[in-house]
Amino acid sequence: MNPFNMDTQKYFKAQGIYYRNELKTIRKKTDTPLQPIYESFMNAWEAILDKFTEDGLNRGTISISFHFCENLINEGIENADFTRVEVSDNGIGLNDASFLRLINLRDDSKKRSNLGTGRVQYLHFFDNTVLRSVYNSGDSNMIRQVTMSKKEQFLSNNAILRIDVEKKTRDRETGTTIIFDTLLDTKDLEYYTSLKEASAIKGNLVKHFLSLFCEHRDKLPQIIIKIYLGESIVDEAKVTTESIPQPDKEGPINLNYSRLNEKNEIIYSERKEEFRLKAFKRPASELTENEILLVSKGAVGTSIELYNLQKKDSIENYRYLFLLTGKYFDENDRDDRGNMKLITGKEFKSQNESNLFPEEVILIDTIKENTNLYISQLYKEIRESAEQKNRNIDELQSMFLLNNKTVEKIRKKIKNTDSDEAILKAIYEADSKIEAEKDSEIKKKIDELKYLTPNKTEDYRNTLQSKVDELVRAIPLQNRTILSKYVARRKLVLDLFEQILNNELDSLRNGGRINESLLHNLIFQQSTSSQSPEDSDLWLINEDFIYFKGVSEKEFKDMEYSGKMLFDKEFSEEDKRYLNSLNERRLTKRPDILLFPEEGKAIIIEFKAPDVNVSEHLTQIDFYASILRNYTIEDVKLTTFYGYLIGENIEDRDVRGRVSRFEQSMHLNYWFRPSEKVINFNKGEDGTIYTEIMKYSTLLKRAKLRNKVFIDRLLSSSENNK
Repeated sequence: MNPFNMDTQKYFKAQGIYYRNELKTIRKKTDTPLQPIYESFMNAWEAILDKFTEDGLNRGTISISFHFCENLINEGIENADFTRVEVSDNGIGLNDASFLRLINLRDDSKKRSNLGTGRVQYLHFFDNTVLRSVYNSGDSNMIRQVTMSKKEQFLSNNAILRIDVEKKTRDRETGTTIIFDTLLDTKDLEYYTSLKEASAIKGNLVKHFLSLFCEHRDKLPQIIIKIYLGESIVDEAKVTTESIPQPDKEGPINLNYSRLNEKNEIIYSERKEEFRLKAFKRPASELTENEILLVSKGAVGTSIELYNLQKKDSIENYRYLFLLTGKYFDENDRDDRGNMKLITGKEFKSQNESNLFPEEVILIDTIKENTNLYISQLYKEIRESAEQKNRNIDELQSMFLLNNKTVEKIRKKIKNTDSDEAILKAIYEADSKIEAEKDSEIKKKIDELKYLTPNKTEDYRNTLQSKVDELVRAIPLQNRTILSKYVARRKLVLDLFEQILNNELDSLRNGGRINESLLHNLIFQQSTSSQSPEDSDLWLINEDFIYFKGVSEKEFKDMEYSGKMLFDKEFSEEDKRYLNSLNERRLTKRPDILLFPEEGKAIIIEFKAPDVNVSEHLTQIDFYASILRNYTIEDVKLTTFYGYLIGENIEDRDVRGRVSRFEQSMHLNYWFRPSEKVINFNKGEDGTIYTEIMKYSTLLKRAKLRNKVFIDRLLSSSENNK
């Protein structure tokens, strides 16, 4: 039975495959919005190759047309709405062999390293894709029209393709037109709507297929990009030989495969693969970024790191583009053309039964290192830039006594344009990962303590000091430096706190007011999304607070907890009434600081300006606790609260006269309420709250006492070293 003698409007049902599940395994190439257009262009190119053979490639024509229509409000192409894209060619057409490959998902019989899945990108981007094709069949030409889609009427028939027309035609010229209609994603629609300049689309096409175009520079088919407004062409561009930049330099790179030895260590095998690098040196005005791009199946795919140039850097007003091609890339391409299956050494070493790689692979680490090395050999100016980087690293190493082993391990990963701060950060981070050897040495020193017996003798004190010195030497220098900086910061923050309370800041000496924001920002910056409690100075209140997650000055309605919006739920009618009653919008209230120490617990901190009577705000924290107990999402069950109300104007009789359960501490001058009920208005479990009221001056005194021994030691050591 001939499978192509079918009536029109027939869904082509798959056998042995379930499309609802299968389509999920072939992901959408979200980082390349023009992927369907690139896929159809490559298919058109190959159809021309099949018809004219490579020698006659320049007899082919590929036309890419973007269609727009004027909207009802504003005229002109600038305000026009996107409708569709058409890609046409005069290739061999969708003949029986081509159609068979189209209907068989993952049919790779076409060779040219095709996996037979590129068409799925059509389905992921567009609601309808229509292919109209004229092809030769024996002594006559046929017209075949099919529609591809993943909408319900297709999938319910276990199909992604429907045959609409199949009959003889008098058309003498073979070829195919693909019509992409109705984008599925609003972001894609915004992108396509913005493509109203043919030259911009041409630029994207040339970059994506630059390697392919370079290879066929002298026999390019006619490639035309057109912009339509209604039925009229309003812009046009052609890809010609002049459009294709000549490689500035070109050469081979031979890379070794890697394998694992019996110790699970990565070693090179004797097997090698040849790659080819094309280098383009272009004026900075023409090339927006420096890049190394890996090419598979003629199309640009994965980008890899260029060590010695930042993306936007230029050398004497030139930028560099490098294209690396090789059979290995073609054979390791994914379903979405251009996205290669390349793995790191870490991934290769961690393979297991559920994630097996081939016995030998070329690692992406090997590709990066050798490609960058070859680039530095090709270009003297890039090599000199790298040499300057190494001199800078050596100076920093000498200045800060950095660990030589760590520096050498990451030297190649540091870019020549990295700042001193970035270099030091990278070295410190790398050094922190080389902990096993250092930890072993530190543990050894600590284990030796069991041979030490505390007694009254001089020998004990001398031996203990010797062990201390040995342990300090085992601790990395940068860790000691970081500790010194940590203590020094605390000293400065305490001094700044005291100067604020004493009106000694320049901004306060001439009548400036110590407001709540000044003290709030000192402890934890207001309305910030970048500062975490760990980076704050919450240790002024309690050392533990820097380890908790939390927010500062954020409205209840915008708060998140464990990745979920804290108040994002359906409220009862009574809850809605209350939350907005008395002309209040209670979910727009903003606690000064809210911390979450662990599941079910919350810490509420409120600051008042030093001249404010704190006793007038004794119930504010209770109110916030009530909101959190009653109106948060079901996943969050906050039942235990700790409140801290901090100011300076605090009168004992005002406090205990207004809320009698507050007690005054016998030490350090603060007030506390051991426990109070937080009522659950929805008949669930009530919560409890412990509250403290404290003066800023008391807070400062307590923080000074906690840090005195460390600061005194640091400063006395500094004095002794002068």
